[in-house]
Amino acid sequence: MNPPAFRDVLDEAAHCVFVHVTAGDAGLGLGNGGRKHPYYLARENGAESAIRFMADANERRPIAPVVEAITLAGHAIRRVGYRNTAAYFLRLPDGNACGEGYTETSWQSLRRLANSEIAELSAVDGSARYRGWPDLTATIGALIEHERAGAPAELHIPELDAAINPNDHSDHRLTAQAVCEAAKDLAVRWVYHVGYASQSLPENLAAEERDMKAAVYAVTMAGVLALDHPISWQHYDQLFIGRGYARVEEGRPR
Repeated sequence: MNPPAFRDVLDEAAHCVFVHVTAGDAGLGLGNGGRKHPYYLARENGAESAIRFMADANERRPIAPVVEAITLAGHAIRRVGYRNTAAYFLRLPDGNACGEGYTETSWQSLRRLANSEIAELSAVDGSARYRGWPDLTATIGALIEHERAGAPAELHIPELDAAINPNDHSDHRLTAQAVCEAAKDLAVRWVYHVGYASQSLPENLAAEERDMKAAVYAVTMAGVLALDHPISWQHYDQLFIGRGYARVEEGRPR
């Protein structure tokens, strides 16, 4: 979703919210994969590092983030505030590419919750438990209302049209679906982003935009490395860095 995210964060008048629905734990749950720290914490550190980098990019001195556990719709969620940004981490289990989940996290996934194959979905750290898909979407709706505080909103989500965005990660699609259901009655601006499928599309970013996207990804990976987990740079750079495809709609989601 970069470079639009970078530009929005640089606009000090904008309030930018990043919601990480799953922990991105790759089936490890609280495990560290033989490294020093749990993998999900390394992923979070990468995300937070990237947000601080964007917010401080114009020669601003770093400040202390505001970290808190905020309760929305009865669920405790980690919120990290930094300048004009807020990042939420629901820490739900990685659902695997096709949505079947992983053995180590008891085959929990967003897809299986949405399809009523499981009755509940718990955060990997035990911080919250969502009893059914409506419970999760209601929580996301409460988050949106809390952060927008009645102001006009623009929601960026993965593209749901499989003809435009085929073979995307199950967690990406289900997160988009959850946001659409949570905000179905809101008149907001929707921006739909192509995910993995962009690798087969022509490069379409200008040099400055490519630099912005590459920089944010590099800082994200440095944050993962800082907590002792390996990264992949060459694969991502070759497939995604020069591409940024999005579709905009006004009003309510399709």
